[in-house]
Amino acid sequence: MGYEQKVNSLHLDVLKEIGNIGAGHAATALSTLLDKQIDMKVPNVKIVSFDEMMDLAGGPDNVVVSVFLRIEGDAPGSMFFMLGIEQASYFIRSMVQDECFSFHSSTPSDIGMSAMQELGNILSGSYLSSLSDFTGLNLLPSVPSLSVDMAGAIIGFGLIEISQVSDYAIVIDTALREVESVDSGDVNGHFFLLPDPDSLEIIFRSLGVEE
Repeated sequence: MGYEQKVNSLHLDVLKEIGNIGAGHAATALSTLLDKQIDMKVPNVKIVSFDEMMDLAGGPDNVVVSVFLRIEGDAPGSMFFMLGIEQASYFIRSMVQDECFSFHSSTPSDIGMSAMQELGNILSGSYLSSLSDFTGLNLLPSVPSLSVDMAGAIIGFGLIEISQVSDYAIVIDTALREVESVDSGDVNGHFFLLPDPDSLEIIFRSLGVEE
């Protein structure tokens, strides 16, 4: 039996709490960066197969905005942060104060693209820092790369990059919103954490999941 089959609701609650602590740190960093109050929460954490991960991204042909990075250290792996293209455009318009910005554009502005990369950098760094604190593992993010493409192409590229992976991913749902804006709804995205083959076992053992 694989570790992913041994994880129960208590273990997922621990992962959710780790995610919420990371979300709190990210919300503080974003609020400072944007000079406006940002609220962030993690409504759900689950373990899914790669096929289910593709479904959560809207299917292989769905165009998404993704920030991808490698995780180095005690438990290497890969991480994607994905937003639907409309939700990503909405949030970046708020970040850069540019009502015309859209990821649908053939030439989106450099400042908007940089803002999206910084958003992914803040969120992923905050989550990895929280995971590292809980597990005692040394986890270091690489420089993130930004892509606007079909979900199948983005995820496929990530899997090629890490060559050998486990069959499962940890999914951390993420909802963020601008608190003081009456027009601001939740912007919902997903973190996909793909540990390298031995890393899933290392993470779960460090959280108290026995073999």
